[in-house]
Amino acid sequence: MKTAHRLLGLFLASALALACGEPPAQSYPNRPIRFIVGYPPGGANDILARIVGPRLGERVGQPVVVENKPGADAMIATEYVAKTTPDGYTLLVSAMTFNPEMVDRLPYDPVRDFIPITVFVSDPLVFAVHPSVAATSIKELIALAKAKPGSLFYASGSPPMYVATELFKKQAGVNIVHVPYKGSGPSIAGEVPMLVVTSVPVMAQLKAGKLRALAVTSTKRNPPLPDVPTVAESGLDFDWTTWIGLFAPSGTQSAIIDKLYGELSVILKSESLKKHYSSLGYETGEASGIGMTPAEFAPFFRASVAKWTKVSRSLGGRAD
Repeated sequence: MKTAHRLLGLFLASALALACGEPPAQSYPNRPIRFIVGYPPGGANDILARIVGPRLGERVGQPVVVENKPGADAMIATEYVAKTTPDGYTLLVSAMTFNPEMVDRLPYDPVRDFIPITVFVSDPLVFAVHPSVAATSIKELIALAKAKPGSLFYASGSPPMYVATELFKKQAGVNIVHVPYKGSGPSIAGEVPMLVVTSVPVMAQLKAGKLRALAVTSTKRNPPLPDVPTVAESGLDFDWTTWIGLFAPSGTQSAIIDKLYGELSVILKSESLKKHYSSLGYETGEASGIGMTPAEFAPFFRASVAKWTKVSRSLGGRAD
């Protein structure tokens, strides 16, 4: 009799979930999952989505499709996910910490409208120049920029690169003109003499000599680029590391979040993924934050939004 009552209770709970438009978490996923990326192919968000997505698909038995929705500094993609049905089938691959202060009337709230799931990777930025630029160090770059104010241009593909460079300009007291791109992939084409980007998308160009790395933005040298000094080594008080994570829209069932994190945790902590990351130039040590739990990621994310909102506000400008 007790068994019959228990089964009836489960049936009624499932029926109620379906009536509310929420499929029972135990059946999740039963169709393809989408990773939404707010930038064109070739950038870090896209690269990571295409590395992690297929592995997640193998573990859950459903395809994970990467869908690029570039434009407006990833706001198009972010708003799209924020307003989609919170059923675990449409997820956002993003950092999402800079637009709150950089853009007027943001059409979503990054903290209120999203549930942080986990961190895919963290990575410093690279300051690089075209070989034709007469600077082989940050100090030489600063001297060049001061000698010819406004004649040097830099490319960036997303708000983190823009804010980092504007902060660098403020500290160094230089005037370098911003040239915005829709993503890191297009920005590394070499059309602009200076580039600020995460390390992985630009690694091939650095190895081929098409670009020259001047510095990385972390406080310690980046193991994949051991011969490249930090910006701080030039005498500036500079510490900047970006990260990329996975988010679900608010309202997604906690059981679905737990399911996703459980599978992703196995993937992100596996030796095969660490080897893949290392081959691309990502650091995989404990300090990287890779595989952070939702409980850890949520306060980390809120703190990141608050921190970089304050930094952006101190610069007194908006993205171009």
